[in-house]
Amino acid sequence: MATQGMRSFEMTEVVDRGLDACLTDAMEIATDQCDGVFLSVDVDVVDPGAAPGTGTPEPGGLTSRQLLDAVRRIAMEVPLAGVDVVEVSPPYDHADVTAFLGNRVVLEALSGIAWRRRDTGIPQPSWPLLDPRRARGPIS
Repeated sequence: MATQGMRSFEMTEVVDRGLDACLTDAMEIATDQCDGVFLSVDVDVVDPGAAPGTGTPEPGGLTSRQLLDAVRRIAMEVPLAGVDVVEVSPPYDHADVTAFLGNRVVLEALSGIAWRRRDTGIPQPSWPLLDPRRARGPIS
């Protein structure tokens, strides 16, 4: 990464500087001269105590709360072109803890995207199912 001029943030820096400061820097870098950012969330970033269902668990990672807050903040502040969640491994995910976290990551991202669109005036889809005023009557 360094030889290609890419910036990374290790947990020691996140702990020293704080997650918010690192996120601010990362978002500045990611949005420099671009119209949209693809957010890929690797659950390996979360401490395996909170997300055991992954192929390469790394102790000392973020808490699930930190990840969810970070994803929502990014989705609210950055023009996202897409989002994915990777490294959820069901064979290692006893009690589906990591799957639930992955699901919540997607919900936080969607919530942040919806908030950003509403706040910035980006047109919303006008499908009948999304607009209760256009509903075709009661569901039978």
